[in-house]
Amino acid sequence: MSKQFDVIVIGGGPGGYVAAIRAAQLGKSVACIDEWKNSLGGPAPGGTCTNVGCIPSKALLQSSEHYEQASHHFADHGIAVKGLSMDVAKMVARKDNVVKQNNDGILYLFKKNKVSFFHGRASFVKAAAVGYEIKVTGAAEESLTGGQIIVATGSSARALPGTPFDEHHILSNDGALRLTAVPKKLGLIGSGVIGLEMGSVWRRLGSEVTLLEGLPTFLGAVDEQIAKEAKKAFDKQGLKIELGVQVGDIKTDKKGVSIAYSNARGEAQTLQVDKLIISIGRVANTTGLNAEAVGLLLDERGAIVVDDDCKTNLPGVWAVGDVVRGPMLAHKAEEEGVAVAERIAGQHPHVNFNTVPWVIYTNPEIAWVGQTEQQLKAAGRAYKAGTFPFLANGRARALGDTTGMVKMLADAQSDEILGVHIVGPMASELIAECVMAMEFRASSEDIARICHAHPSLSESTKEAALAVAKRTLNF
Repeated sequence: MSKQFDVIVIGGGPGGYVAAIRAAQLGKSVACIDEWKNSLGGPAPGGTCTNVGCIPSKALLQSSEHYEQASHHFADHGIAVKGLSMDVAKMVARKDNVVKQNNDGILYLFKKNKVSFFHGRASFVKAAAVGYEIKVTGAAEESLTGGQIIVATGSSARALPGTPFDEHHILSNDGALRLTAVPKKLGLIGSGVIGLEMGSVWRRLGSEVTLLEGLPTFLGAVDEQIAKEAKKAFDKQGLKIELGVQVGDIKTDKKGVSIAYSNARGEAQTLQVDKLIISIGRVANTTGLNAEAVGLLLDERGAIVVDDDCKTNLPGVWAVGDVVRGPMLAHKAEEEGVAVAERIAGQHPHVNFNTVPWVIYTNPEIAWVGQTEQQLKAAGRAYKAGTFPFLANGRARALGDTTGMVKMLADAQSDEILGVHIVGPMASELIAECVMAMEFRASSEDIARICHAHPSLSESTKEAALAVAKRTLNF
């Protein structure tokens, strides 16, 4: 006998679990199906983000940053450290505990909101009289029927053609987060978010890190001025970043990994490393969903085709997050999940992709929202720009971290903020003010007129807004 629900959510990552909770808050009977397992085989909801992505990487970044501070910067504060060492196993255990706390927190939220959780893999069976029949394959097989289906199955790491992940020598983000010792030499292919964050972790702990990037420019999606400032900092730290490379044969043996490639000048090179992390993007995870059983439309990349409201080609079937178009970001998935739950309940929410913030949690942090200067130039839009360096910010000086700047772009006539780009301390937190300002279509003058606490890093945002009108006060 099939169990009946108003809404069935397939996937318990950021998009899925939030959609399930919001639908339950709106009075729907909800089931959420997720197959992630912890080390003991138990449920581990939270998807890639919680288990092998955002959360564990931030835990490792925090641990490695503490080690970096103790190794190189505590002396500036009069703190002497003798016999400093790094227990990698303990660092990884702490990371695992942080992940478990998040897994357990989601299970608690399901219970609190009366969401029925099923641990296993979900697949479509057929259209039902009302809705769709879903099979759950796990410890015990279940049959569920839902009037509305939300697919939130996320994404998987993209492998290089002919070079599968073995998670021993050639690592995805999963294997990169499970290293139990500091590799003497670490290679990364791809200098995007994962590459830079994982490279930063192991560089701080003593690895010789080389990043190979196929594109001729560094962080092509980032405002050019900000990307250049970030690269200067990474170069100074010792991250070796090679741009415009073409990767050839990759071979593994007992010694590690050998990567043949040609550099930007076309010269043949070989890189020998102990471990190689591949971070060249992600692909939508629709394998095993049995989409063909109900005629669910996928695009040529295997992603689910949706409209602006996240509706698929099937009535009553929705999809959100990494498995559909748009940026593969946990917070974008959450917003789509909430919006779909509310649409099912008859409400009319919206998700504005132009105010979705992006963050790279390196040191310095990089964060941005809206359009870059290059995009505005390409579009032929008249704009004004203002920048303010953290070097001139009192709080940054007190922190001992003055790298970077805040950059604000505003329309030349209306002064509406079109984009904000930050490289520097706590950029991930500073960007929230800018997101809110843009969502309310604020002008740079609005930010310039708001009183910011002193001394604070946020004063740099105010000063960048003042700089748009060429009237900065502290630089």
